Amino acid sequence: MSFATALVAAPNKVSGTQGAGPSGRWARRKWDILRWASPLLLLGLWQLGSAVGVISESVLPAPSLIADAGLELIRNGQLPDALQVSGLRVVEGLALGGIVGLVLGSAVGLSRWFEATVDPPMQMIRALPHLGLIPLFIVWFGIGELPKVLLVALGVTFPLYLNSFSAIRQVDPKLFETAQVLGFSFWQRFTRIIVPSAAPQVLVGFRQSLAIAWLTLIVAEQVNADKGIGFLINNARDFLRIDVIIFGLTVYALLGIATDALVRLVERRALRYRQ
Repeated sequence: MSFATALVAAPNKVSGTQGAGPSGRWARRKWDILRWASPLLLLGLWQLGSAVGVISESVLPAPSLIADAGLELIRNGQLPDALQVSGLRVVEGLALGGIVGLVLGSAVGLSRWFEATVDPPMQMIRALPHLGLIPLFIVWFGIGELPKVLLVALGVTFPLYLNSFSAIRQVDPKLFETAQVLGFSFWQRFTRIIVPSAAPQVLVGFRQSLAIAWLTLIVAEQVNADKGIGFLINNARDFLRIDVIIFGLTVYALLGIATDALVRLVERRALRYRQ
């Protein structure tokens, strides 16, 4: 081994040894500990402020009271029923909007003709605040399940449409040249080049769509809902149950975090080849 090679290898060995020791493990774990400690500290301060009377229970109930309200909803069966209804609305809206967004985004990304004809009206619709269409959707579709699902679908469509379109256009042209030399068919180019190259950005769009789906559902379920988490919140408002309202909003937030974590898990497994 030459002197230069040994000089380069020595720091690597030292850094690898440090990373494997107790100090290296603590350096990795301390950030995970801090991520859990900060929200727990906020909850503790919140509970303490409520206990000493700094925070009024009529404005912001203590975390223990909110947890008791949640247990009450679980015991009487209202929360499981509401979760089933709200989850179904999100799944249906996500499926409908996801199919439309992926199909149109892929078509526009693959064809200049579709870009010239489909993209301008899509951009015009995207500029509209989709939650502002609630009154129009009620007039068109009534106050049942359909307008809620369509609102979720409309919010979901555009992140997937834009990310699919952009991801396909950013595929390396040299890959298409190589495919042409090898005689790949369109289907082979699509499945072996376009899909693997576009998958990371499309999954980012899917995560954005999930967040928008839950945010849209929060608003949609406030309008003439007779079941679902939004109905629980509206019912609690009528009876001045602030603890139930905050618990319902917490459920929305936890559902958003859980579904995002699920997509991140799928992303790590599907994109193992990038590592």
